[in-house]
Amino acid sequence: MSSVKKNFFYQSIYGVLIIILPLLTSPYIARILGAEKIGIYSYTYSVAYYFMLIAMLGIKNYGNRVIATVRDNQDSLNKEFSNIFALHAVLSIIAIAAYIVYCFAFVRENRIYALIQIFWVVGALSDINWFFFGIEKFKLTVTRNTVIKLITVASIFIFVHSKEDLWKYIFIMAFGNFVSQSVVWFFLKNYVRFVKPSITEMRKHFKPMVVLFIPVIAVSLYKYMDKIMLGAMCEKAQVGFYENAEKAINIPTSVISAFGTVMMPKMSNLFAKGDQKSGNRYMLLSMELVMCLAIGMSLGLGAVARPFSVIMWGSEFTECGVLIFILCVCTIFMAFANILRTQYIIPQKKDNIYIVAVCIGAVTNIIVNTILIPNLQARGAAIGTVCAEGIVCITQAVLLRKDLPIFTYVKNCVFFIFSGIVMYGFLQLIENIAGIHFYSLIFEIVVGAFIYLTMCLIYFIMRKNEVVIASLKQIRTKMFKQRLF
Repeated sequence: MSSVKKNFFYQSIYGVLIIILPLLTSPYIARILGAEKIGIYSYTYSVAYYFMLIAMLGIKNYGNRVIATVRDNQDSLNKEFSNIFALHAVLSIIAIAAYIVYCFAFVRENRIYALIQIFWVVGALSDINWFFFGIEKFKLTVTRNTVIKLITVASIFIFVHSKEDLWKYIFIMAFGNFVSQSVVWFFLKNYVRFVKPSITEMRKHFKPMVVLFIPVIAVSLYKYMDKIMLGAMCEKAQVGFYENAEKAINIPTSVISAFGTVMMPKMSNLFAKGDQKSGNRYMLLSMELVMCLAIGMSLGLGAVARPFSVIMWGSEFTECGVLIFILCVCTIFMAFANILRTQYIIPQKKDNIYIVAVCIGAVTNIIVNTILIPNLQARGAAIGTVCAEGIVCITQAVLLRKDLPIFTYVKNCVFFIFSGIVMYGFLQLIENIAGIHFYSLIFEIVVGAFIYLTMCLIYFIMRKNEVVIASLKQIRTKMFKQRLF
C-alpha cells in the first residue's frame, strides 16, 4: 500500500497544483482580460480540445491499462509501447492536419486565437503520460509538470497586461502544455526502447482504443460542449462566467482524479494476476476515503461560493457564485463514478458499462442544455452538467449492482453527508455574521475544514478504518522518535 500512498501523494500534489495555479492567476486574468476575452479563450480551447481527443483516441485509459499488465516483462513492454505509440502518432498527425483545415476553412471570427491553440493539438502527439502512469512512475511526471506550470504562471504575470494581450495568454497556456508533454521524452530511454511496430499489432490495438474513445467523446459532450453551446447561444461573457466556476469546481475533482489515476494501474495489475480479494479490499477502502473527501469539499465549496467568487474575480463575476453552488453537487457524483470506473470497470475490461453510462449522460446533457441555456444561460449549462454527472453515476451503479456491494458504498456515505450538512450550517452562520471579506473567507475555510475533518476522524477511529489507524500509528511513531533525538 506504501507505493499507492506515495503515488497518490505525487499525483494529488500535481492535480491540486494545476488547479491552484490557475486560481492564483485567474483573479489577475479576470481583471485584465474581462469576462468576454476569457470567454473567447474558453470557446477556442474547447474546439481545439475535440481535435486533441481524436489524437489521443482513448489512449490514456487503454495505454495505461495495457502497460500496467505487461510492465513486468521488458520485451512485451517494448513491443506494446512501440505499437501503441505508432498508432497514436498516425492519429495525431491526422488530427493536426484536420485542425489546420478547420482554422482556415471554417473559422471566420477569432482565427488568430484558434491558430495559436494548435499547440494543444500538437502537444497531444508528444503525450506519453499513459506509459509512465502504467509503470507507476508518478514522481517523474509530477516533477516535470510542476516546473513547467510554475514557469507558465510567471510568464502570465510578466507578459499579459491588457485586453490586447489575449493572444499572449493563449500562447503561454498552449505552448506551455506542448513543452510539458515533450520534456518527458528525455527520460523514456531509461524504461523502454523502441522496436519496429507491426501493422497487425497496431490494428489489434485500434478497436479497443476506439471502444474507450466512445466514452471519452461522450464525457467531452458535457465537459466542453457546454461552453461551445453557450458561445453559440449567448454572449461570450456567459462562457467566461462558466469557465471560472469550473476552475473552482476542479479543485476537489482534481484530487479525486488523482486517486483514480494512481489506482487504475494497481488494480489492472492485481486483476491480471487474479488477485480478486485484494482488489475488492482496495475498492472498499478507496470508496470510503474518496467519498469522505468529495462530500466535504463539495459542501464546503458550495457554502463559500458567493464570497469566494466576489473576492477571487471581482464584482463582475458575482454570477460565478451561483454557478459554483449548482456545480458543486457534481463532485459527489463524479467521485462515486470515478472509483467504479478506474478501479473496477476499466481494470476488469467491462468497457461496455462505461460506454452505456456516459452516452446516456451525454444525451441527457445535450437535451437539458438545449432546453435551459436559451433562458437560463450559464445556469442552464450548469444544471445540464449536474444532470449528466448524476445519470452517469447512477447508471454505472445500477449496472454493477450484482458485481459490487453498491448499497454498502452508499450506506457508508450517510455520515459524511451529515457531517457536511453540519459544516455547511456553521459556514452560512459565519457568513451572515461576518459578511464578505478576505479574512472572513479564510476563517470560514479553516473552521469548515476543522469541523468536518474532526467529525470524520472520530468516525473512522470508531469504525477502525485500517488506513486511518495505520496513518495515525505512523504519525505517533515519528513523533516518538523525534522526542528521543
